[in-house]
Amino acid sequence: MTSTLNAGVCWSTSSFGGMAQASDIDAAALHEHLTLCRKSERRLFALQCAAERMRGFVVTRFVTTLMLVALAVGVGSLLL
Repeated sequence: MTSTLNAGVCWSTSSFGGMAQASDIDAAALHEHLTLCRKSERRLFALQCAAERMRGFVVTRFVTTLMLVALAVGVGSLLL
């Protein structure tokens, strides 16, 4: 079976023993990408933080409620 190579852009991760150099185009593309990522994640991050706060609020009250119910059942079983 033969395989064909993609004739597109070839990426090289080697600097061939020299210092790795980033071009201005690479830096601009990275900056643009990071800016877009920050903008898209900002709203989701705020939503995630709000959900975690709500979960913490509910969980602490839920455990307290369960403990009070267990205490009431225990006291009720002792009195009967």
